[in-house]
Amino acid sequence: MTDQPKQIGGGRKMFGDFAPKLAGLTDDVLFEDVWNRPELSARDRSLITVAVLTAGGNTGQLGFHLGRALENGVTQEELIEAITHVTFYAGWPKGMSAMGVAKQLFTDNK
Repeated sequence: MTDQPKQIGGGRKMFGDFAPKLAGLTDDVLFEDVWNRPELSARDRSLITVAVLTAGGNTGQLGFHLGRALENGVTQEELIEAITHVTFYAGWPKGMSAMGVAKQLFTDNK
C-alpha cells in the first residue's frame, strides 16, 4: 500500500504540555508506526476505526476520525453506511449516537 498520505497524530499539539507521555505515544506509536504500516491502507484503517469507535460508543473521538476518514478517501455515503451496518451489531443507541456525530459533522461542513 504505497502512495497514501502519511498519517500524523496531534497528541503533542493537544496534550504535549499537560500529558507528554500520552501525547508522545499517540504521535510516535499510534500514528507514526501503527497508522503508517503498509499492510492496510489509511482508508481501510479509517473505516475500521470508525466502526470500532461506533461499536464502543466512543463518540468523543468519532468526529476527529470521521474527518480523518474523509481525508483518507472514504466518502460520506460510505461512512453513513458503515455506521448503519455497525448499528445492528453494536446496538441501536451506539449507532444512533454515532450517526448524530456524523450528521453534525457532515451538515456543518456544507
